[in-house]
Amino acid sequence: MRVLLIGSGGREHAMAAAIARSPLLDALFIAPGNPGTAVLGTNCAVRADDVPGLIALARQEGIDLVIPGPEAPLVAGIADACAKAGIPCAGPTQAAAALEGSKTFTKEVCDAAGIPTARWERFDAAGPALDYVRRHGAPVVVKADGLAAGKGVVVAQTVAEAEQAITDMMTDGTLGQAGQSVVIEDCLMGDEVSLFAFCAGETAVLIGAAQDHKRIGDGDTGPNTGGMGAVSPPTGFDREQQEAALDLLVRPMLREMVRRGTPFTGIIFAGLMLTATGPQLIEYNVRLGDPEAQALLIRLESDLLAALAAVAKGQLDQTDIRFANQSSVSVVMAARGYPGTPVTGGVIRDIATAEAMPGVHVFQARTKRNAADELVAAGGRVLAVCATGDTLQQARDRAYDAVRVIDWPDGIYRHDIGQRALLAEG
Repeated sequence: MRVLLIGSGGREHAMAAAIARSPLLDALFIAPGNPGTAVLGTNCAVRADDVPGLIALARQEGIDLVIPGPEAPLVAGIADACAKAGIPCAGPTQAAAALEGSKTFTKEVCDAAGIPTARWERFDAAGPALDYVRRHGAPVVVKADGLAAGKGVVVAQTVAEAEQAITDMMTDGTLGQAGQSVVIEDCLMGDEVSLFAFCAGETAVLIGAAQDHKRIGDGDTGPNTGGMGAVSPPTGFDREQQEAALDLLVRPMLREMVRRGTPFTGIIFAGLMLTATGPQLIEYNVRLGDPEAQALLIRLESDLLAALAAVAKGQLDQTDIRFANQSSVSVVMAARGYPGTPVTGGVIRDIATAEAMPGVHVFQARTKRNAADELVAAGGRVLAVCATGDTLQQARDRAYDAVRVIDWPDGIYRHDIGQRALLAEG
């Protein structure tokens, strides 16, 4: 198979590494890719949200399967364009991708399908939103309605924090169009986990689960980010519980999407809160998570490409997903200044030394080559340093040993990824 993988982040590097192992693969193209994916296939200078450019590339290279990595091309309609061009695509239509593209749409689907989720209200102007939080009190969650690259959610512990989030998004426009409308919802309490499944029509096949660490600082402090690390599988959320969560939170959504005439095909990523009264939905995403994908895929034993090809054809009965009975930890190394303005251009050395360590994989995200052909930081979340182990403790030790080997003075990272999971194990 000739495959086009769309994206340029750490998730896509991890996906490319898994796809490259497939005996079905004849050629792999990544658009636009990064220096890490360049080792695994051919990078192509087409933006991930340039749908006409991606279709032209797919036609030019005789692509047999398009695999979207991030949400942007899906919300922009890449699956619809692929269908029109007669090219199989392992992702949902633009209408179905509204599950991620609009928080309001997701809440309406949940209400119609009877899916447990936090009580919510939508606001299109700052004044009524501010009045609501002053009446409601805190804590509350303020969410930009549109796509905001993982930065559109503020868990406000005080009314002042909620007011600031509303002002930032709706008055100051810090998130652009994404924050012109907001959803404000009750703050759910419990452990947050990420659940992944292949879906087609009303059918869902479990992939697995991971636990992300969203906040920038140790001890879950500071602002939310796109994700600073992950563990897989999550402690206290076994396969039986994951299947039960699919029955409660994913399969009813699929039936409702079919009823609406917008059936979902692709990967669903359900963010869940394990509350005292059972799992509740936080949000849907229509692709693998980042950095959860990195933690999941290094445990994968089955053929990812074969599974994605089956998804594109709607043949979920042929989808085989098997993981090693190991734990994995992913530690994100970000550039100093993230999630604000990151320091870019710093040279990164000794990745190969880290990857030579047992069980270690380093996935690149926001990197590039400078004029001297040195690897440098080119954005906020730059590397995902991952490791597997027979125990969570072993995986965690290996990941942090590898982090310390990498020479990048501008790099910052959390020191407690997986620590809470270890405490929960007892």
